[in-house]
Amino acid sequence: MPTPRDALLRTLLLSLIAGGTLAAIGLPLGWMIGAMIASGYLGLRGAAAVPRQARPAALVVLGLALGQGFTEPVLKAVLAALPAMVVGGILAMGAGIAVAPLHRRIARADARTAFFAAIPGGVVTMAVLAAEAGASVAAVTLAQSIRMALVVLLYPVTLALFGHGGAASAAYVAELPPLHWGGLGLLLLGGAVVAWLGGRIRMTNAAMLAPCLLAMVLSANGILPSGVPRWMVNAAQLGMGASLGMLLAQEGREGAPRRLALAGMASAAMVSLLLLLAAIAIALWAELPLRTVVLGMAPGGMPEMAITAQALNLAVPLVLGFHLVRVILCNLLVMPLFRFSRIVGILR
Repeated sequence: MPTPRDALLRTLLLSLIAGGTLAAIGLPLGWMIGAMIASGYLGLRGAAAVPRQARPAALVVLGLALGQGFTEPVLKAVLAALPAMVVGGILAMGAGIAVAPLHRRIARADARTAFFAAIPGGVVTMAVLAAEAGASVAAVTLAQSIRMALVVLLYPVTLALFGHGGAASAAYVAELPPLHWGGLGLLLLGGAVVAWLGGRIRMTNAAMLAPCLLAMVLSANGILPSGVPRWMVNAAQLGMGASLGMLLAQEGREGAPRRLALAGMASAAMVSLLLLLAAIAIALWAELPLRTVVLGMAPGGMPEMAITAQALNLAVPLVLGFHLVRVILCNLLVMPLFRFSRIVGILR
């Protein structure tokens, strides 16, 4: 009988092969997608193992890597786009509410579960809010995970087919500092500490957001001690992909009803379409680069979409800003919107 160590080595090896192959052929987010497919396949067979620390460790690295691009000029450019980000966050919640009845019909779920399953607010955030509202946390987690997986699989390839970003993205691009091993060690240590502190105060997605904010502050003040090397970002993609594949495999092994999976895919497709139309309108109104806004409005997770922007040479800070504002708005407004919906009779 295979030991946990055997399963871990098998998962690592297959993830490296799959991720390396997809990255070698030029697929955006290849390391993450390959690892997700590999660990999901092994997980469904009960032959996979991924350390619990893999995802938080990967998120710390990604948070630091994504935050390092926020130099002072870039930060000013991102803040200038704040009105567009706020509008985008509100429209994202509205799209989820509009799609909730469709999810409810297909999944045969209660109204409150469909509400939290359809809003693109992130797996962790919506699961926590669903528990607070008395909705089915398992069904919400499944729907959010399916949507995130579909976005990770489809958005990078689709956006890559539309050519290269325009000159408008130049305002959001900064020269990154060189690698200094001592400085990198201090940066990683600081990222781990602030991630732990963020978790203690229950910050949403603390493992990524707290290190990202740390790197942003250091970069904006010109005191970032080192850049984060590309190979480390690729390794973090590998850890995130393997963790996501295991999550989806676990849901599959637990025998989630087919209608719940179908509802998750249908609602993901509808929300994606609505947010694509919203992104086009926002890009034209705010005069922002279209592909970057499309990625900023995408109903995927903040780290996954920011890495996609990095892989496609798009404006990472702007994409990150859109998703960060959405996370903040969801934490502030989703529960009041839920209560209002019950009062006016939208949820029955």
